[in-house]
Parts: sequence; C-alpha cells; structure tokens
Amino acid sequence: MLSPTYPPAAVAAPPPDLSTPPSVDAPLLRVEGLGKAFVPGRPVFAGVDFALNAGEFVCVIGHSGCGKTTILNVLAGLEQASAGHVLMSGREIDSPGLERGVVFQGHALMPWLTVRRNIAFAVESRWPQWSREQVDAQVRRFVDLVGLSAAIDKKPAQLSGGMKQRVGIARAFSIQPRMLLLDEPFGALDALTRGTIQDELMAIVRETAQTVFMITHDVDEAILLADRILLMSNGHDAPDGRYVPGRIAEVVVNPLPRERTRRGLHHLDGYYELRNHIVDFLVSRALGAPPSA
Repeated sequence: MLSPTYPPAAVAAPPPDLSTPPSVDAPLLRVEGLGKAFVPGRPVFAGVDFALNAGEFVCVIGHSGCGKTTILNVLAGLEQASAGHVLMSGREIDSPGLERGVVFQGHALMPWLTVRRNIAFAVESRWPQWSREQVDAQVRRFVDLVGLSAAIDKKPAQLSGGMKQRVGIARAFSIQPRMLLLDEPFGALDALTRGTIQDELMAIVRETAQTVFMITHDVDEAILLADRILLMSNGHDAPDGRYVPGRIAEVVVNPLPRERTRRGLHHLDGYYELRNHIVDFLVSRALGAPPSA
C-alpha cells in the first residue's frame, strides 16, 4: 500500500491495479513495486508505489543517495529498474520517448547552436513534418515564456547559468510532453535567479496544465510548486542486522491554496506546520528512525 499521507487525517488510496486496462479517470502515470539494486542484495530502494494524475505537480525529497534521480531516470526510460513496473497511459516505459520531457541539473545545451536552434532541434524531432515557419513560431512561443526573446540568437557561451537553464526548460516544454521530469534543475543557481525561474515555471505549468515530476532538496521549493510531496527514506542497516532498502516513507498532500506565490507563501495558514513536518522527516526519519514525540 501507499505510505501514510499528510495531513494525518487524509487517507491514502490503494496502489493502482496494473492488471486492469486504463480508464478515462486512470492516472497518467502508475508506478508499482519499483526497485533498483546496483549491488546484489542491497537495493537502493524497493517497493516504491505512486501515481501521477494529469496536470499534477509532484516533488520528491530525500537525502542524497536515496535513489531519487534513479527513479526519475527510470521514468524517463534512461535506466532499467531491477523490479516493478512503470506505466504511462497503460503502456510500460522501457525507453526514452518524446511524450516525456527531461530537464537535468546541467543545461545540456549544444554549445555550437544558438538558443533558437537548440530549441528548434527538439521541435523538429517532435514534428518532422512541420514547416520552418511553424517550427520558428513554436520556438518563439516558449522562448517568450521564459523571458529570453532578446537572447534568441545567442549561443550558450554568451548566456548566464540561469539563462541556460531557462533554455533547457523552454526546450522541454516546446515539444509539449505529456509529462515533464525535472532533476534539481535550479540547484546550481543563486537564490534570486532560482526564485525568478520558479515563478516562470509556475506560470508555464498553469498555462499548459503540464504534469510534472520534480526532484528537489529545497523544502520551500517543494511547498511552493507541488500538489503532493513524496518523502523518501534511505536504505540502511536495521538494528537486527537486516538491510532495509529506501522507500517512499510518506506522501505529503499540500494543503495550501494552489494559487500560492513565493512572496506570500510564509503568510499562509498551515505553512509553518507543513514545513516543520517535512524538515522533521529529513532530520529524524529519513534513515528509518521513528517520528519525534
């Protein structure tokens, strides 16, 4: 079964039945029994169950080494799980696909191409039958959304770190994926740039109703962006000598209003209780310790 949810009064739904065909109301993505072992007998994580609904924003938080990025890579089709299933619209994910856009920690831009051509390369891969005018219109739309119109014909070497990440985000959105996978895309940015790009990401998600699965170490970022937050524990040796793999230890349902802003976040009723709950998990429970009294 899925882990307990926050607030405590919420009731977790049972994991989806993978033996039944998807219905109109079925989640966009279903994960059941997912596990990954790089060393036999010591899986990084095991028994991971969760689902994403269309238009939902889900963040994953946990200590380094708990397997967050590995899970994202499995969802992207870049890595194979050791156990379990990942289904998108009823079809198992076993390779990369254009219905899933990925933004990594690094911008991953082609340095010899301009902003326009970096994004056009993705658009042309998604719609090879489009004319040059159609491709350029799509490129301009998403360059405008991330505020880089003035830099559209510059190459990556001429851009700041934050601008490069904006290009990566614009490129991922430009192919109109059914799901966007973000692996700590703002981790290397300064606080002001990070906040600006968070605002831009929120605006694009609202405009496009994008489904997003995001890894972050930033508690406030997760509270700002996510509808649900998955808290992962690390694999560890139990006192009785057993090895306990990492898992999704808790599913936090964000009770704050969805139309929240960075400036007003800490004024919302319930913000500090929610933040303290997540920080308490990271400090005392990520390695399997019981909750504090």
